Amino acid sequence: MAPTPRPQQGQDDDPEAYVGLDAESAEHRARERGWTTVRSLPPGSVVTLEFREGRLNFEVDGGSVVRCWRG
Repeated sequence: MAPTPRPQQGQDDDPEAYVGLDAESAEHRARERGWTTVRSLPPGSVVTLEFREGRLNFEVDGGSVVRCWRG
């Protein structure tokens, strides 16, 4: 059986670098850096716990990213 391919999107990208950016700029930067899915969420949102390779999550409050994580 062939190994499951693993995309390399965003592997060297530090999620902490997005904290403090306005949401629109952060999303634009993430897409330029190869993230296939960018998800912006309000504080306290209920999210599922499945990990998705290539996804970057932003918690956005007042138009700025206050937290960022992979998957």
